[in-house]
Amino acid sequence: MIDHVELWVVIVLLAIGSFGLRFVFLGVVGNKQMPEWLLRHLRYTAVSVLPALVAPLVLWPAATGGEPDPARLGATFATLGVGILTRNIFAGIAAGAATLFGLMAFLG
Repeated sequence: MIDHVELWVVIVLLAIGSFGLRFVFLGVVGNKQMPEWLLRHLRYTAVSVLPALVAPLVLWPAATGGEPDPARLGATFATLGVGILTRNIFAGIAAGAATLFGLMAFLG
């Protein structure tokens, strides 16, 4: 068990760090114009978050003890394929979900 003082120290330090990261962009940069190269890179931040969250669930799923399984890999390829072909994120998600549930039912 963690000591209560140590827990609160960690919480306060994380809060200060989180505030500091936000303050750099909102407080320090504020109304200043950011360089075009930085704005171009910031556009891809949201796009990179979803794969970063999903990749560990596909490659090392807790449900299989950390071993990749054909159902999740198949759903991943179906999602990517439909998403690339249709250029529609919702169609890709629906195809991936249907493939995952179908393969899990079929493979057991």
